[in-house]
Amino acid sequence: MVSRRGPLKSAVPSNVVSPVRRCSRTACGRPAVATLTYVYADSTAVLGPLATYAEPHCYDLCAEHSGRLTAPRGWEVVRLTDPSAPAHPSGDDLEALANAVREAARPPERPGGGGGKGSRGADPVEVGRRGHLRVLRSPES
Repeated sequence: MVSRRGPLKSAVPSNVVSPVRRCSRTACGRPAVATLTYVYADSTAVLGPLATYAEPHCYDLCAEHSGRLTAPRGWEVVRLTDPSAPAHPSGDDLEALANAVREAARPPERPGGGGGKGSRGADPVEVGRRGHLRVLRSPES
């Protein structure tokens, strides 16, 4: 017997489940980038990189919610960094870079052109230069 009806249709429309994990916060549909776990014994909230698997007692958070995370009074928030993520330069990194550029642009000091520093026998002697790299020789050799 051949049925005249078409394929069965569900009364509730089915959406395809996205492979991207979403933020656990109510009404937030952004993709999750971090996982929040509570360690109740230590009164600590641990926010780290997105866990490999979704765990029932962990919360996945988007970038906005993970950045604004606060803990209850008396609790500590530990933020773990993702070692595979590119590091953002800090103020110290930028200052070190600026100092290196200034040093590379500075003209080499002339021997005997003192400037009141006096003789420092333990300083290495510059033998050659190529771009920003210098070849140094120890004064003992």
